[in-house]
Amino acid sequence: MTQDLGRRTFLTATGAMATVAAIGTPAYATEDARDAATADEYVDVQLLNITDLHGYLHGSSVITGAAGARYTVGGVGYLAAHLNRLRDGHQNSIFFGPGDMFSGWEFDAESVADESTVEALNRMNFRFSSAGNHEFDKSPAFLTAHMERGIPFPEVGWDDEFVDSTGRRFRGARFRYYSANVVWSATGRTVVPPYNIEWVDAGGGRRLPIGFIHLTAFGTETMPASFQPALRTLDEVETVNRYAALLKRRGVNAIILSMHDGAVAGSDFNSGSDPSGPAYDLARQVSPDVDAIVTGHWHCRFNMMVPDPNGVPRPFVEAGYNGQLINEINVRLDPRTGKVVRELTVSTNHANTQDVTPDPELQEVADYWLDFATKRGQTAIGRVTAPFTRTRNTAGESTMGDLAADWAYWSGRQPIDPTNNGNAYPNVPADLALIAIAPRVGQGVVGGDLVSTASDGAVTLAQAFKAVGYGDPVVTATVTGQQIHDALEQQWTTGTDGKVVFAPFAVSRNVRYSYDASGPVGDRVDPADVLIDGKPLDVTRKYRLATMAYTFVQGDGYPALATFDRPVRHPRDFENFVKYVRAQKVLTPAPLERVTAKNAAFAPRAVEVPAPSDEPRTGNNLTYGSFHIPC
Repeated sequence: MTQDLGRRTFLTATGAMATVAAIGTPAYATEDARDAATADEYVDVQLLNITDLHGYLHGSSVITGAAGARYTVGGVGYLAAHLNRLRDGHQNSIFFGPGDMFSGWEFDAESVADESTVEALNRMNFRFSSAGNHEFDKSPAFLTAHMERGIPFPEVGWDDEFVDSTGRRFRGARFRYYSANVVWSATGRTVVPPYNIEWVDAGGGRRLPIGFIHLTAFGTETMPASFQPALRTLDEVETVNRYAALLKRRGVNAIILSMHDGAVAGSDFNSGSDPSGPAYDLARQVSPDVDAIVTGHWHCRFNMMVPDPNGVPRPFVEAGYNGQLINEINVRLDPRTGKVVRELTVSTNHANTQDVTPDPELQEVADYWLDFATKRGQTAIGRVTAPFTRTRNTAGESTMGDLAADWAYWSGRQPIDPTNNGNAYPNVPADLALIAIAPRVGQGVVGGDLVSTASDGAVTLAQAFKAVGYGDPVVTATVTGQQIHDALEQQWTTGTDGKVVFAPFAVSRNVRYSYDASGPVGDRVDPADVLIDGKPLDVTRKYRLATMAYTFVQGDGYPALATFDRPVRHPRDFENFVKYVRAQKVLTPAPLERVTAKNAAFAPRAVEVPAPSDEPRTGNNLTYGSFHIPC
């Protein structure tokens, strides 16, 4: 069977199935799409997208393409140059992203509240973005009030509202964020709008609508960095289908899904093989009214066609992260109906190579913010009287660990700023803090020693920012005394080789405890030997415990803390630790006497204490909730 579309005859879904598998560079919906550029009776629309920029205005990485070819990519100066080239000759070009444009692990961006990222995206005429999980790393209000509208949040010149490359204070994004499935738990209303409609020039004074539905990764509100108790996420497939039907009722016949959830589909960035993951599962299920699916979140690279439930191919793409790729989807719209002529769709992943002349305007922006952050990072914010180090004694205690636990305890006792509006419960002060300084799995929040190089012991913003944190908030929640005891017991586990592994907690200054180093795993801590404010741990009582969200959501392997009640989120680690150093002014290492090992001389020789790691910690290596990002 054939279908007459103007002066050409194109394959129907049945004939197109042979091209559903990954087919290389670029991906064509059908063989007829190779001739799409000459189909001038249809309206040409170019969709350009990047994903998971995470504030990396500079940067360089190597990616693999067809036949193992390797490309050095990255940097917004090069990105802008490639965008200019790709846009040339396209009257209808829309540049957008499926989330995580800001918030990540770069000091240059995070230390200036990612205002640098927004300036760069504004300059590149970025139109809109799905809200990724990391867009909720501070609070819903930070996204909607500060990043979108430029409202100070809260201390001008310190927390935000920095002077940009033009000499102006931050005024917010010239683009908007969307998500159809992140809602307020109390009301069910979306935090940001669920969809947007863009209009393209159809010639003769006519315009045609294209609808964009947006999704955020399911479970974002319980992921460690974006832990927001006042939010919840809705089922992805159900949400997309509902809004696709709504858009159709509004007369929108071209629909794109931009989703911050991902998949893995091989190593060649311009093809796809053996796809799997939540976005791929969704791509095969959601409404056939969706004409293309743009994904992110998993930091993967693929470009392919996947059949919708009716068997008709549609693009299914992901463009890496940190500005590695630009995905380009070219669709043709019927000028009468506004429908996508699916047989003519073409999708290509373009490497953001560094073999071109960078755009001077964007390179200037990137260089300005790098210099600004570097100079600001040298600002003294406090003083230490002696070094704080991660070196642990035989009981597992270190001065840096104790400092981190004291910071968490202090954080858990601070009032909640009104702009931190992702909380659902009253703020009840912490009774104690536990910090995993060398977790059995995952990463420890302590990233380095805090050592001054100045004669007066001054500590700089950059030193404090990098010593503690990976973008995770302190969370205070109610647990039982029994859970605290069991978590202390879970510092010791028996490995597959039979050896005992010690993954110690640091405890806050109001806690003292001892353990029997010669005892069996699971029976080393007597509750009577755990003192909180001088009183023995009561296993029947409830306590407010301050620790990392990462620990509560089981990112580092202490299952005793998997259940908790009435959680309250405090600010993110690296920003909040800087605030702690500023508030304390002078920090002095305390004697290592909070933890005592009894019978240490009789402890099994096989006990191993993981050594501190100096490897850089990035979000790419974090476990988010129940899965590990594989790319």
